[in-house]
Amino acid sequence: MSKSTTITMDELLAGSDIQQLKTGDVVEGVITSVRKNEVWIDLGASGVGVVMRREIGHGQSLEEGQQVVVSVVDPELDEGHALLSMRRAAKDRGWDELQKVFEDQQIIDITPYDANRGGLLVELEGIRGFLPVSQLAAGHYPRVSGADKDEILQKLNALTKKSLRVRILDVSRKDNKLIFSEKEAVKDDMAQRFAKLKVGDVVEGVVTGVIDFGAFVNVDGIEGLIHISEISWERVEDPRNYVKNGQVVEAKIIAIDKDRLSLSLKQMQEDPWLSEVKAFSKGDVVEGKVTRITPFGAFVQLSPSVEALVHVSEMSDDEGADPEKIFQLNEKKSFKVLDIDTEGRKIALSLKDAK
Repeated sequence: MSKSTTITMDELLAGSDIQQLKTGDVVEGVITSVRKNEVWIDLGASGVGVVMRREIGHGQSLEEGQQVVVSVVDPELDEGHALLSMRRAAKDRGWDELQKVFEDQQIIDITPYDANRGGLLVELEGIRGFLPVSQLAAGHYPRVSGADKDEILQKLNALTKKSLRVRILDVSRKDNKLIFSEKEAVKDDMAQRFAKLKVGDVVEGVVTGVIDFGAFVNVDGIEGLIHISEISWERVEDPRNYVKNGQVVEAKIIAIDKDRLSLSLKQMQEDPWLSEVKAFSKGDVVEGKVTRITPFGAFVQLSPSVEALVHVSEMSDDEGADPEKIFQLNEKKSFKVLDIDTEGRKIALSLKDAK
């Protein structure tokens, strides 16, 4: 055969319908086999290829005969087939799609596939993103005592595989950053709900967390806080003795602060102090139990709901009296009622005048 009639392999391929694959090509194919660790793809004139399990992406439901888009990782392995990736193909197209979703401020559904102590891990359009704890809506925010990290993680794990409605908070292909927010997705709806509420309204909610200083309550998706001082007319040492997680409560709105309600349980009941204080009059000598001792005096319980103060100046005729030396916790003594301030809910007592 003369030199002029010599045909190279490249020329043969160029003259046929066979398409040579190149690394980075994005092509379409049809799934021919779905196995545990790999998926085989018919690429038509370009031959066949395989997608390893790690290159499929989270949440993909694949079956034979399904048409898919793949990216070429290696056009020809030693075995003769191509190494492909669905994840890369989706990622290339995904950034543009996510940028549009971000710019349009669309509300979308996501399903987290894992969690860490900082938030939820998400994959969307082949791109991995993050939903920080701080961007969870009130109904999903993990309220735990003492910021217990293990308990926070346990609550976050309960949200994996669960569909959440979110907005994209930040997206950057350059920085490989994709941040979601559930709070932003419900913001407009929350504003409408807040507009319907006012101080004095009685609302029903579910206790979502009990901590040292009070209890958090989910009121139809809005976060409410019952401060320890608003749990009961009694002196509350531990809120956990009064409310439990998951308990349904009725409470009164006493303040609306930005995106949170301040609630009161005790104001759902008549103040027992007002009825019990009627048993005492100025000048009476009464018996009470010492409940707290401070440098400026001591607090004395006169009845289940009525507590009074003995100022240090009313303990003894001696100047510089030390409350710690005069009183012991839980001891009972007699006192004289010096003054009753019903409006301020205060009673002043004297130890020295009772003698």
